[in-house]
Amino acid sequence: MVKRIVSFPLMALALAACVTINIYFPAAAAEEAARTIVRDVLQSDQPEQAPPAKPDDKQSHSIHGHPLAVAFGVLMEALVPAAEAAQADININTAAISAIRASMQKRQSSLAPFYQSGAIGFDNKGSVSLRDLAAAPLPQRNQVKKLVADENADRDKLYREIARANGHPEWEADVRSTFAKVWVQEALKGYWYQDGGGNWKQR
Repeated sequence: MVKRIVSFPLMALALAACVTINIYFPAAAAEEAARTIVRDVLQSDQPEQAPPAKPDDKQSHSIHGHPLAVAFGVLMEALVPAAEAAQADININTAAISAIRASMQKRQSSLAPFYQSGAIGFDNKGSVSLRDLAAAPLPQRNQVKKLVADENADRDKLYREIARANGHPEWEADVRSTFAKVWVQEALKGYWYQDGGGNWKQR
């Protein structure tokens, strides 16, 4: 009986550690955040998609028996929603992120003609690549190169800042991968993009 009583606190501590440590990259929330930013930057006239409805995971549990078992149940009810909440959202509302978004949006009007001509396009790594420099007028080719370099510098900062702002710098590669997919999905008509195999296609 004594062993059973002692085991409850130990189990609670062990499971609490698992719940609070195992915070995974919130892929769905990151994709929603990426879509918001990409549409803002591209000034797309596509309607905003409502986020998918989240099922109500709250369940009432009736725990009977030893008082320690009841306390354990209450502890888990408190910890699990907190961990789920940490995974369910991603912060893109910081001053640094807003400044990067504004810089990218301001540059979009200069980039747009070169996206349309096929001189540049969205690559499959979340950046902008030179696709066919000959598609840009000769006097504008240096301008195209500078625009691409500046845009990619902002994108690098954006992915890094989103990961940092959410307290997980190690998420940077996941953030980049998410944006790479969303840039392609949101590419405007006539824009060029790379598929997973690196082949160029036109929207």
